[in-house]
Amino acid sequence: MENIVIGIEGLVGAGKTSICRGLLSRIPNSIIFHGGNLYRAIVYAMMKNGSTLEELKKQGKSLDIKEMMDLFEVKIEIENNETVIYIGEEKIDEDIIQSKDASMAVSTVGGKADNTKLFEFAKKLIDTYKKEYNVIVSGRALISIYPELDYHFFITASLDERVKRKCIQYKGEEDEKEIRNNIIKRDKLQEEAGFYKLSPNTKEIDVTECKTVEESTEKVLSNIKLPAMN
Repeated sequence: MENIVIGIEGLVGAGKTSICRGLLSRIPNSIIFHGGNLYRAIVYAMMKNGSTLEELKKQGKSLDIKEMMDLFEVKIEIENNETVIYIGEEKIDEDIIQSKDASMAVSTVGGKADNTKLFEFAKKLIDTYKKEYNVIVSGRALISIYPELDYHFFITASLDERVKRKCIQYKGEEDEKEIRNNIIKRDKLQEEAGFYKLSPNTKEIDVTECKTVEESTEKVLSNIKLPAMN
């Protein structure tokens, strides 16, 4: 049986990355393609090189994200069965591109820039990975990027639960009220960009009541028929 591609999207702070890593440990011969981290790294590279968020917003569709990826030498590699990001020769720590400021910047830019060439690049990359692995893809607009997804899940949780999880992620270094406001603002930006639209093939998974990552993972995994091992 052919390898499969599983798309994981969801609300801000619902635990998409943790679920992907849970699936990685349960699905044989699998890798995670952190598509959201790739996008975050490109925006991070632009801002690190002097662009302001307001300038990026004003560029709108004239801002070709794939051109920026090439210009700033943002590269993607697989290490320990997960994609990691390099800018030039420097590996970028995930905490940097998952930070509050980076997250807000991506939510702001993502729906305004021209993503066409980046999406084409991502599809080719997924096709390449699929030849060898079962691919777990985390990101936004995954149906647009890869319409042939074998499974597409949209992870949801209550606002209170998502705030709690983000507070844990930021290790108490961010104010809870500010985290709540940022989630609400990012939700609005994602919705306005069309990233929260569900397709007929999307399975919505509410993990509000799940007490552990293992429970959330199992809730997703119960909807997947794994390919037979050769």
